[in-house]
Amino acid sequence: METCYMTDSGKVRSHNEDSVTILKNESSEYLLVVADGMGGHRKGEVASSIVVSHLGRRFNDTPSMGTKLDAVNWLNDNINEINKEILEYGEENVDSKGLGTTVVVALLTKSYLIFGNIGDSSGFVLKNNKLHKVTHDHTLVNLLVDAGNLTEEEAKTHPKKNVLMKALGAADKVDLDVFDVVDMEFDAIMLCSDGLTNMLTEEQIEKVLIDPELETDEKVDKLIRKCNARGGNDNISIAYLSRNGE
Repeated sequence: METCYMTDSGKVRSHNEDSVTILKNESSEYLLVVADGMGGHRKGEVASSIVVSHLGRRFNDTPSMGTKLDAVNWLNDNINEINKEILEYGEENVDSKGLGTTVVVALLTKSYLIFGNIGDSSGFVLKNNKLHKVTHDHTLVNLLVDAGNLTEEEAKTHPKKNVLMKALGAADKVDLDVFDVVDMEFDAIMLCSDGLTNMLTEEQIEKVLIDPELETDEKVDKLIRKCNARGGNDNISIAYLSRNGE
């Protein structure tokens, strides 16, 4: 396995509210996390760092994730604890009331791969040089597309395409969407904040990821540079795991 994660503030934002990590436990299981904080002066970066530090701490304390059901329960329990922690932080720090964050997470073991997400940070697998999106964004436009009120093409340029319907810290109770990747014959996993997907198409991302001339870290770096070359309107975070040489 080869892994790389990077985050960049982009060309427009004065500070970075994203948090990202990749961890490996003693059972050679992997946790990938990307969180895109919201709130600006309301400390979006605090919310995203709570996600990454909490999940990272719990993962490091877990020798093995156990069965797939164990892993799903572990994710749900920890996401609920994180949501409570973010809400409490907002209550205790008046200037931070209203802070929140998206989260996308992937858990890879020898026998399963599961993704979880809340918000519009995305999870993909790469297989046979094709990028496949696994997660489903919790956005207003996606809701309209699902209801048949908007086409996918219209959604791409809709003025409210970044309006979230779900986020950590937005409500007392939050449900993580969990996705089970049944086909384990994939080549790579990529998680990213919408700072990547709003600047590059899936085809443009795919082209970089399948370039045989680039090392894993060079692919991640090139994606970030491409976003910034197109204006870098948002923070950009990527967590990438490749099975090269496995």
